[in-house]
Amino acid sequence: MQELIREYYELSDGTKVPKIGFGCFNPQNQDYVTILKTAIDAGYRYFDTASLYETERDLAKALKESGIDRKEVQIASKAWYDEMGYEETKTAFNRTLERLETDYLDFYLLHWPKASEDDPDWKEKDKSAWKALTELKKAGKIRHIGVCNFLPHHLENLAGTTDCQPEIDQLELHVGYSQELAREYCQKQNILVQAWGPLGRGRMNGDPVLNAMAAKYQKTFSQIAIRFLLQKGIMPIPKASTREHMLDNINVFDFELSREDMWMLSCMPQQTWQGEHPDFAVPKKASNPLQ
Repeated sequence: MQELIREYYELSDGTKVPKIGFGCFNPQNQDYVTILKTAIDAGYRYFDTASLYETERDLAKALKESGIDRKEVQIASKAWYDEMGYEETKTAFNRTLERLETDYLDFYLLHWPKASEDDPDWKEKDKSAWKALTELKKAGKIRHIGVCNFLPHHLENLAGTTDCQPEIDQLELHVGYSQELAREYCQKQNILVQAWGPLGRGRMNGDPVLNAMAAKYQKTFSQIAIRFLLQKGIMPIPKASTREHMLDNINVFDFELSREDMWMLSCMPQQTWQGEHPDFAVPKKASNPLQ
């Protein structure tokens, strides 16, 4: 097994987090244990799953069969919106531990702030769930806690609920959908920003601007898209099913996009938005995966 991701973000307590993670959503019902073992062998050490993805057991099996020490990897999972609330979130967390066959998580996130566009109780449910995460962290069950798809007003709702603030916020972020306000808010609050869908699900692969940059830097579309996020201080969490693509996504530390090119990519027209929004396009069913 190799380790190609040698650059890290550092959390407030000094914890180092690999600058690129591996997204554990399996959209095509593939042999996912084999895919995850390939990712481990390719050098990934941060794995992002969720109860929604139904890949927690696959990840546990892959880690066991790979022979890698649990301490060498960081595992993140999430509680879905139907698992929000004080008791509900604690119960969901325990189910996740059982599926992952571990006695602690490195990261545990609240996956989605609202159950519907007009959810009248979302503020209280979020606060109750956050209290649960804080208690689990103080009990040593979770090392770091955070959120996913929370925008500034959702984060403000948590402020003062406990003496812990989110350490991570995972958002849909990619060229053509960079959510600058949310990113800047989080980074000013010392919240590490992660990007789900960092390649826009490949929908910008034929974009002439990205293709021109790929030719200019002699890199692939994926490498340009991921490098763009890294230079904004964002941690991408791409998915991949082949070793070639996995390695392509992490071989991005040997070049840098120019300031002009970063500006150009930051000002691209909005496109390839995935269609879910925490306030206006909330997924209706828990079976509708986001990543």
